[in-house]
Amino acid sequence: MSAKSQFESHKQRFFNHLLTGMKCPTLIKAIEQDLVLGLAVVIQIVSTNEELLKRRLDEVPASEWQDLNLDLTPREYLMDYLMSAFPVHLHSIHSGVDGEERSEPVFDADGSPVISQEAVALRDALVDKLACLDPIPGALEQLLWHFGNKQVAEVTGRSKRVLKDDSGRLFVDSRGSGANIAETAAFMADEKQILIFSDAGGTGRSYHADLNAVNRRRRSHYLLEAGWRADNAIQGLGRSHRTNQASAPVFRPVTTNVIGERRFISTIARRLDSLGALTRGQRQTGGNGIFEAKDNLESNYAEHALYELFRQIYQGRFYEVPLGTFEQMTGLSLTSHEGGMKIDLPPLRQFLNRLLALRIDMQNVIFERFELLLSQQIEAARAAGVYEMGVETLRAERFTVLSQEAVYTHAQTGSVTNYLKVERNQKNNIRTAEEMLEFATQYQGKLMINSKSGNAAVSIPTHSIYDSEGGVVPRVLLIRPQKETRVPIQDLESSTWGQVSIDAFAAAWSTEIDALPKFTTDYLHLVTGILLPIWKILPQQNSRVFRLQTSDGQKILGRVVNGNDIKSVAEQLGLKDKLLSKQELVSLVLNEGYSQQLPGGVTLRRSYIATEPRIELVNAISLAERLLAVGCFTEIINWRKRVFIPVSDRAPTILAAVIEILG
Repeated sequence: MSAKSQFESHKQRFFNHLLTGMKCPTLIKAIEQDLVLGLAVVIQIVSTNEELLKRRLDEVPASEWQDLNLDLTPREYLMDYLMSAFPVHLHSIHSGVDGEERSEPVFDADGSPVISQEAVALRDALVDKLACLDPIPGALEQLLWHFGNKQVAEVTGRSKRVLKDDSGRLFVDSRGSGANIAETAAFMADEKQILIFSDAGGTGRSYHADLNAVNRRRRSHYLLEAGWRADNAIQGLGRSHRTNQASAPVFRPVTTNVIGERRFISTIARRLDSLGALTRGQRQTGGNGIFEAKDNLESNYAEHALYELFRQIYQGRFYEVPLGTFEQMTGLSLTSHEGGMKIDLPPLRQFLNRLLALRIDMQNVIFERFELLLSQQIEAARAAGVYEMGVETLRAERFTVLSQEAVYTHAQTGSVTNYLKVERNQKNNIRTAEEMLEFATQYQGKLMINSKSGNAAVSIPTHSIYDSEGGVVPRVLLIRPQKETRVPIQDLESSTWGQVSIDAFAAAWSTEIDALPKFTTDYLHLVTGILLPIWKILPQQNSRVFRLQTSDGQKILGRVVNGNDIKSVAEQLGLKDKLLSKQELVSLVLNEGYSQQLPGGVTLRRSYIATEPRIELVNAISLAERLLAVGCFTEIINWRKRVFIPVSDRAPTILAAVIEILG
């Protein structure tokens, strides 16, 4: 390893150490809350340097052990490499025959490198600044000193550690070879509530809520100082999540408000996704729901977000970061020799790594824009129904197969492709007014009522999006009893939604949820069995695969057919006689935006009026009187009369009557 690489390595370790000091107050508070909730706490420290602490303790005289400012940081290593590896040699810029500029060292008449006095002054200033930093105890010390070694089980490779006695005085504790076994046993026997382990102490051990252990409380697993080596972090996550456990752990990756640290969490998320794809053939298996989609900064959606970020920077739509400033700070070029935007743009990993070298304020600005663009990509994919999640496991109160028909038989193997229609009955997760008031208090929400419909909602802040000009569009998340909608603040302010008092909100919310059904029924259309021979017949835009188990124990794995594709797929498979039921039509229109041409040139579709979905009959105004007689209603919107079917339990019956009128 070169001197410069060693300097960078130790510098990063030193700053990680300082960042750990920033994390610990928040971490300690979170652990205390978990203990109040009766959770067992597991803390995984990935990048701790146990050998360094041992050497430092050997160097410190025993008389200094009582010093509360005992410096156990790798300060001298950082300073040594700073003095030897800081670039102080003068360089000059030369242009090659290809037009590319390159930097070359400058030598004097004797052939010795010329020293830049400006660089020397910068190095000395940095040394002076680092020398003034107060020592910060490591994460292990802070946790042990706060909670006490009688409550914390430490499973690491340390043979010595610094502890505090009851009077607050420091002392060095020597640990024997069997200390880790005893500490693990104490935690599993519920004699100690917190367990801290590192790579050196965690190999081959289990810390899960084993059904055979006394401590079967749910684990709260904190991942601290994840570092670059994702495999170490992943291995550690498996220590508290194993078979024969009473409950699965809650994983909590810990970072500071330096957004660049998300880079390390992203590597772990990507590796877990890859692990799931390799072991079970489905991407979310390895991650097991630990991370959200936006935590993986190296996905296909992140690639699209990065391209949009580069385009905004190049086109001058990212006002805080001009193109020249970005290229100078990161060393990444977005401009081609011809003066346009490059086709072969810098790769995603290189972009993420370069951001870590920026100043914290600029790093946060660029990362925030990149993450918002990533969230926008994922949200758009989900709204379009094309978000890739691998094999999705559906859960409901009951699945019932209403019909099953063989549509293809493979001549050589006899394997059959079936078209299934499945009824899904699921319980509605309806929160009470008291729960929503508590939720609004927790997330700085506002209590809202729609003056036209009388419906209630809670609006909370959510991530913004960017318009075509690069401007920020602030939004709120509007939470209703059975759905959530992200709405631009400008649209909300111009709508019929308004803020109300607690009593008015509670009354409106309670009235609305009292009228809601306890269960919701909808329908799934699945193609199961052998799929490759008919793959081209199925929709190419969406290839979501579902797994479910019916109420009679039958397990089903197949491709779902979206509402807009049901008619065309049924015709392709020779199922022209299979018509959708009226209840199913209503469900598809409202939930999936399905539209269907009815007799007489009338179109059945979903329309949004003041952010509320409605079932509209387009081109039916000439039959308005007859349609009103069977339960439809009309409304003048923007000086134009339109016909709607009420969104209620009567909608399927009214739709049947409408189709009969249309003939």
